[in-house]
Amino acid sequence: MGTKQVVVVGGSHGIGAGIVQRCLDSGATVTTFSRTAGETAGLDGVQHHTVDLGSEVIDSSLLPDTIDGFVYCPGTISLGPLRAVKADLLRSDYEINVVSAVLALQAALAGLKRSPDASVVMFSTIAVATGLPMHTSVAASKGAIEGLVRTWAAELSPKIRVNAIAPALTDTPLAEKFLDRDEKRVAMAAKYPLERIGTIEDMAAAAEFLLSRQSSWMTGQILGIDGGMSAVRK
Repeated sequence: MGTKQVVVVGGSHGIGAGIVQRCLDSGATVTTFSRTAGETAGLDGVQHHTVDLGSEVIDSSLLPDTIDGFVYCPGTISLGPLRAVKADLLRSDYEINVVSAVLALQAALAGLKRSPDASVVMFSTIAVATGLPMHTSVAASKGAIEGLVRTWAAELSPKIRVNAIAPALTDTPLAEKFLDRDEKRVAMAAKYPLERIGTIEDMAAAAEFLLSRQSSWMTGQILGIDGGMSAVRK
C-alpha cells in the first residue's frame, strides 16, 4: 500500500493545522484547502490550494486520485442571546458549517471510494448534545452536521467510515477572544471536570485516531472531546 493521502479542508490554522502536522508525522501526504496556507506554509508533504469556502467550491481536479482520509474543520464561534440572532448570521454559519461541508465531501467522494480504508472526520460542538446558552447559531448548524454524519455513515458504509468530533472550548485562534486574559482562562478551566481547557493536540489526536485503522469498527459516531463536560458532574 502506498503513502496515505489525507485531505484537510480548513487546515491552515488551529485544530486544522494540528491535524495536518499529525498526519505528516505519521507519514501521510496532505492536501489542504483554505484561504491561506497559514501555519502549514512550507511544510514538506503538504500541497495547499487557496479557496474561500464562503464563496467558492473545491475543484475536484485538485484532489488526489485516491483519498484515504478527509477532514472538514472550518468553523465559527458566533455566540449571542436569542433576541439578538439575525437571519444573516444563521445563514452564514449554515453555509460554512453545512453547505460547504456537503459540497466539499461531494468533490472528494470519488477519491474516497478508491481507497481500501477511507475515513471522513467532521467537527461538531458540545453545544449540540448539551444545551448551552448563547449558542443558537452554532448549535443549529453543527446539529445539522451531526445528522449528516449519521446519514453519510449509513449511505457510504461499508466502504467509507464517517465520524465527528464534538469539542468544548479549545485554545485556538478562533477562541482567542474568550481566553485573552489569565482570569478568563482560570474561570473557563474551572467549568470542566478535568479542570483545563482543550488543546489543539487533544483534537488532533482524536482526529488521527478516527482516520486510522485503530477506529476501523467505528462509524456514525460523535466523539465528545470536552474535558468531561457533556457527561460528568463533579
